[in-house]
Amino acid sequence: MTDFLLEAAELSTGYGETIVLENLSLRLASGEALAILGRNGVGKSTLLLSLLGLTTRHGGVVRYRQDDISTWPAYKRARAGLALVPQERDIFKSLSVEENLQVSAMGATGNAWSLDRVYDLFPRLHQRRRNLGNQLSGGEQQMLAIGRALIGNPHVVLFDEPFEGLAPVIVDQLVDAFWKLRADGGMGVVVVEQHAELGLELTDRALVLDRGREVWSGRSSELAASPELLGTLVGLESA
Repeated sequence: MTDFLLEAAELSTGYGETIVLENLSLRLASGEALAILGRNGVGKSTLLLSLLGLTTRHGGVVRYRQDDISTWPAYKRARAGLALVPQERDIFKSLSVEENLQVSAMGATGNAWSLDRVYDLFPRLHQRRRNLGNQLSGGEQQMLAIGRALIGNPHVVLFDEPFEGLAPVIVDQLVDAFWKLRADGGMGVVVVEQHAELGLELTDRALVLDRGREVWSGRSSELAASPELLGTLVGLESA
């Protein structure tokens, strides 16, 4: 039997008394990438926050490396190896690139991701390492947000709309970095992506949500090969 890196079983979550996700289940193996797809407002970002313990759980469980972490606070999940690259990026704009990375490295266990390795993945960050966060372009800020997540040496990285609002040339650079991460082999990745075709291209499996519920799950290649089904499931967001 496969030992899954991250699992959610019949998970129902929301904000306070409001339930957003109902009875969702997913599994992520080591080295696997999972796309979370769906129209705007169906609960994709809420799912990532729920895996991190940042929402109200109304039912179900979350397991990480076979441990039930359903009641763990967010900081404990982060220390255990779950990392988020948020849609808003959330970098420290008054700190330099290097200071942002150094702050994020504090308390990290292991040494798989060093400053040098982040700079190797994103040479532009090395060039801009003395610049403050508010002096970076949108693409540079996204690179820094990813670097901050990686330097904590996570085993699972959750990406929330990592390519949103970026120029095509920057998207190409980030996609190349994503494939380098995948080539490492051991890291699990979950990607929320509005552009469904890109999300499917980057991942092994996909989970499609509608109104907080699963409406399709399976191999990304299978859904990518069925444009009519993809269009029905995610509508204009597949364009």
